[in-house]
Amino acid sequence: MLVTSIVRASADDGAIIDRWYSALLVADRSELSDLLSDDVRMKLDDIGVVQTKEDFIASIDEWQQAVAGAAIRHRIEKSENGETTVLACYDFQI
Repeated sequence: MLVTSIVRASADDGAIIDRWYSALLVADRSELSDLLSDDVRMKLDDIGVVQTKEDFIASIDEWQQAVAGAAIRHRIEKSENGETTVLACYDFQI
């Protein structure tokens, strides 16, 4: 699966983005929760869902099963005007 996302990050975009994908790969609820603002809305266009922070964290059990043995590669495509575009590739085990 290939995903492009635009995120708003603070001073060190690269470090924050690395933390996000590292936490996502191991389904680290605590780290993911720390990285998300309380009023975040996660828009998952491919499945037509919008999740709150609580909804997203609650779905981590299901994600943990899906991501077992997977790899996530990502790179920053561009960063300007407070927006960072990240290209991510999810390689799931079948």
